[in-house]
Amino acid sequence: MPRLKLTLAYDGTAFCGWQIQQGRPERTVQQVLERALEDICAEPVRVHGAGRTDSGVHALGQVAHCDVPAARAGVPWARALGARLPDDVSVLAAEVVDDAFHARFSAQAKTYTYSLWPEGRYHIPQRRNFAWATGPLDEAAMDAAARHMTGTRDFRCFQNTGTPVNSTVRTVLAVVRGPGVFPGETDWRFCADGFLKQMVRNMMGLLVAVGRGRFAPGDVERIVAGRERAVAFATAPARGLCLTRVHYDPPLP
Repeated sequence: MPRLKLTLAYDGTAFCGWQIQQGRPERTVQQVLERALEDICAEPVRVHGAGRTDSGVHALGQVAHCDVPAARAGVPWARALGARLPDDVSVLAAEVVDDAFHARFSAQAKTYTYSLWPEGRYHIPQRRNFAWATGPLDEAAMDAAARHMTGTRDFRCFQNTGTPVNSTVRTVLAVVRGPGVFPGETDWRFCADGFLKQMVRNMMGLLVAVGRGRFAPGDVERIVAGRERAVAFATAPARGLCLTRVHYDPPLP
């Protein structure tokens, strides 16, 4: 059976995350994608995603793979799926790949982007589901704090409960701030070889706490080194987070 690689974008606002929840009716991205594939292939098709984004989290570069019947190998997949998917999901690219490719296990790293709106209210109402309105922040302090979040470390202090893992050690390649696409927004880019459950949202929550003066930049090193969640800081809202890219070649630092 030919293996299909799909690159997807979606607005996560109305989805309960990527993954189908067995025995639960909640709408997920995997669910609507598998329904569209079944409609084309006339048989069930299982889709495997590169990452299991949470409820309300968006994507501009999610990657998935699936095996389709040989008789359907020549289907113009991006167009055919686009005609069957809801308006909040798009197939950006579709290609037949070697059957050794796996959307999750072949990935070398992932990049997430978190958008902040450092004002009291949204100047652009359409962005309310895509950025966190934090109020004014000390961005220089946040930059200094971010330097304590990179490297190969045990990041269990940023893990929320819910998904058992063999190890909480990850290599974070970059945590950097830049201008957002829209005037007034700030984007934070997080790149790592893998992320724990809600790790990026917790890292962003701690950085915002630093920006509000609740912690000093040097406190972040102590929090990470302590490994356990020994101090209270808020998990950033899902709406500001977007899976930007899945890297299948080693990413630049």
